[in-house]
Amino acid sequence: MKKFDKLLFFSVLLLMILSLFMIYSASFVWAEYKFNNPFKYVINQGIFVIIGIILMIIISGIDHNIYLKKANIILLTCITLLILVLIPGIGIVRNGSRSWFGIGSFGVQPSEFSKLGLIIFTSKYLSKSNKFLKDYKKGVFPILTILFLIFALIMLEPDFGTGMIIVLTVIAMLFVSGVNMKFFIYLGVIGVIGIVILIIIAPYRMDRITSFIDPWSDPLGTGFQIIQSLYAIGPGGLFGVGYLNSRQKSFYLPEPQTDFIFSIIAEEFGIVGALIVLGLFLVILIRSLRISLRQENLFSKYLSFGLTFQLIVQVIMNLSVVIGLIPVTGVTLPFLSYGGSSLLTSLIGIGIILNVSKK
Repeated sequence: MKKFDKLLFFSVLLLMILSLFMIYSASFVWAEYKFNNPFKYVINQGIFVIIGIILMIIISGIDHNIYLKKANIILLTCITLLILVLIPGIGIVRNGSRSWFGIGSFGVQPSEFSKLGLIIFTSKYLSKSNKFLKDYKKGVFPILTILFLIFALIMLEPDFGTGMIIVLTVIAMLFVSGVNMKFFIYLGVIGVIGIVILIIIAPYRMDRITSFIDPWSDPLGTGFQIIQSLYAIGPGGLFGVGYLNSRQKSFYLPEPQTDFIFSIIAEEFGIVGALIVLGLFLVILIRSLRISLRQENLFSKYLSFGLTFQLIVQVIMNLSVVIGLIPVTGVTLPFLSYGGSSLLTSLIGIGIILNVSKK
């Protein structure tokens, strides 16, 4: 045993500190208007930051092999919570999705914790079934069945962004485990057909596709967020307009402290600030992958890789939305966006990776 990866730990802490400054800057106008308290969002997030950092440190000291023994119970708990949140009166609706449990003024998203649960279970499955992976029926289809069940439950909320992150993460874990390449070709075709069907049965998703292709076709409707995001990024220049001086957060970009917080960072700190944030995420990626590659134990290797890949996919999806490369998905930027469930699950994941790094 050795001490955990300090560079990874302090990179995450720097993002946490930056998040509090940026959530205040991005939200104080909205918070003053809605709650008559400019510190409303940053205080709420500060509570989760403290809880999350404590959890990360505690979990970094817990042997991650305990999750191997408890993987089935963890997965079953996650599935139960995903079912419960769909029941009216238990789950509450926010922004059109029944994906929250209300706890006082706070909300908890079980779909966020299901990402962790499925990665832990998949890591156990792949480490125990490695010799069966060449046989699709015995090795691959069982885990895909569980993946489809969780994806279906999340889509009933609906939460397409989280569902796609989960699917891509498990597929990546199957890929690195050595499943035959032909399988991924077939899976890709099925996936494209499935996405087309999901778009057809939900008109609002087609609206997002249309606004992505030409946001100016409906600048005050479906294209509004993307246009306002680009208006924030564009004037930032090299060094930005200065901290607290963003114009787009003043009732132009809707709730900028959540999915579009990177737009405010780029506006206030320019290209330099954006590159610093990207650099911190790059350090987290490199250190986490290095930890995964150095593991001899298969469960440790798959677990740390899955947690890393899920985190980076979420970062890429959020940034792609912000700069207009993909349609709006509702995916938050890990460690930086306002939101307790997303923050806690990200920090728990880092805590597990830090524990793996001790081996």
